[in-house]
Amino acid sequence: MPPKPLSIAFGKVLREYRERAALSQEDLADAADLDRTFVGMLERGQRQPSLESLFRIAAALKVAPSTLVARTAAELQ
Repeated sequence: MPPKPLSIAFGKVLREYRERAALSQEDLADAADLDRTFVGMLERGQRQPSLESLFRIAAALKVAPSTLVARTAAELQ
């Protein structure tokens, strides 16, 4: 099944914020207590985060979860 636009948009935003924080996928995964492969799948639009994962990722990136959601919404425009 091909990735959906929402998943792709979130993945693009996630990668942007991860790179801005100078973190590797592995570093982000460790900080958010997630599997590294999950972070890669999120960035490629192959998975969508649960609400809990979204909050963990945001905390690891030191941004508000609402920032990631708003940027994803803007990416869809």
